[in-house]
Amino acid sequence: MTNHLDPIAAEPITPMARHLGIELTGWQADWAQVEVTLAPQLLNRQDLPHGGLHATLLDTAMGYAGCHTGDPALRQHALTLSMTVNYLAQAGGRRLIAQARKTGGGRKTFFAEGSVQDEAGTLIATATGVFRYRGAPGS
Repeated sequence: MTNHLDPIAAEPITPMARHLGIELTGWQADWAQVEVTLAPQLLNRQDLPHGGLHATLLDTAMGYAGCHTGDPALRQHALTLSMTVNYLAQAGGRRLIAQARKTGGGRKTFFAEGSVQDEAGTLIATATGVFRYRGAPGS
């Protein structure tokens, strides 16, 4: 697992992500990384990671990428308005890594793109998303 967390801005992962075993392993301005170790409950009927897991990883990483403030007292939240996921390959190994970056936006919305790779570096899925900030930082 790589660790690029900004120690000043680190915050707990969401309850749903924690329930799935997703870890926030990197978070800096305009960038985030989340990872999950595959377990039987995360697989589909073909014993492959469920597509919803890829989408959740991407949504989580892209949302965090747009919400870094650098100050734990000024937490920023956002809601997903739109997300498009493209599934490209089957995962191998036991760990999935999603990275995302904020690509633009303004005062109320932001845009992000992300990708999921397996531990061997195979590109599994990509996504783009539109997010709306929820309140001002710290509110």
